[in-house]
Amino acid sequence: MNLLNSSSAEWGDWRWQYGNRLRRPEDLAELGGGNDNLLEEWDRVSQVYPFAITPYYASLMDPTDRSDPIRRQCLPDIRELADIHTGQDDPLEEDRHMPVPGLIRRYPDRCLALATNRCAVYCRHCNRKRFWKQGNRRFSRSYFQGMSDWVAQNPSLREVIVSGGDPLLLPEAALDRFLGSLKAIPHLEVLRIGSRIPAVMPMRIDKQLVGIMKKYRPLWFNTQFNHPREITPEAARACDLLLTAGIPVSNQAVLLKGVNDEPETLRELFYGLQRLSIRPYYLFSCDRVKGVDHFQVAIPKGMEMMEQLWQRTSGLCLPRFVLDAPGERGKIPLQPLSRQDWPDMKRR
Repeated sequence: MNLLNSSSAEWGDWRWQYGNRLRRPEDLAELGGGNDNLLEEWDRVSQVYPFAITPYYASLMDPTDRSDPIRRQCLPDIRELADIHTGQDDPLEEDRHMPVPGLIRRYPDRCLALATNRCAVYCRHCNRKRFWKQGNRRFSRSYFQGMSDWVAQNPSLREVIVSGGDPLLLPEAALDRFLGSLKAIPHLEVLRIGSRIPAVMPMRIDKQLVGIMKKYRPLWFNTQFNHPREITPEAARACDLLLTAGIPVSNQAVLLKGVNDEPETLRELFYGLQRLSIRPYYLFSCDRVKGVDHFQVAIPKGMEMMEQLWQRTSGLCLPRFVLDAPGERGKIPLQPLSRQDWPDMKRR
């Protein structure tokens, strides 16, 4: 079966997309560009780091080009096995800051709720690759209630970020119930959802799902587009549904070697986001996770690229370049002092 030759009704059905994800080396062989050696590599890597790719996201890549930026983000890479000896399983020390199962508190005014460990696509640079070994888990009502109860008992919290995995893969009733339990806490002012669904399976965002989220405004939506080719008409439609419902959409890109580590690529990405009214919020330096060292871009190079962009790109298009530090240290701005020769500065 050639997944890329589905009917239009199947292609637009997110349940079909999720149920027909490519998850075996043989599935990848259908796309072309895979010889016996490559199939063996994919199999070796997937024994340690599984993969899953929606047909939609697979359609965005050139499977015959090993340097394709979409392919790099989703196909297993033999370098992941070499990189397993560098980095950490939990580089942000999230597990150490988990007062109850699933709830991460690294900041005094906000916390993050892990609503699921499922994703539509296993991004190879994921900073929670440690979850992949657990398989798909269904969390009980008591799990969600434990997180809500803890938030209710801590009035210094004003914001909860619902993340995962991808929270938009929760059953709609479960998502509605969890958001409702948080919204009922008097001292909570803002909810936030973190999801890569607009980039990897945009058909999941429909009027019914958006209607659920709209009930809990002020609710902010953070997504992750890393390359301009991910900004498709389908992705634009999904984000427009959110925006027209009064849900602001921001983007948190990750700087990835071989994907977006050129100034022109980043500028095209940021311009594309602005055209959709999506705010470029953060550009993250890639976390030091086991299995992702081949994605690392030297911080000085990232700072140099951002300085080039600052000089010739609209400020509305520019995210903050940051390093997410472990524990409570938070996000460290990576903003170099300009090398420009400013006459006014010399006179002061």
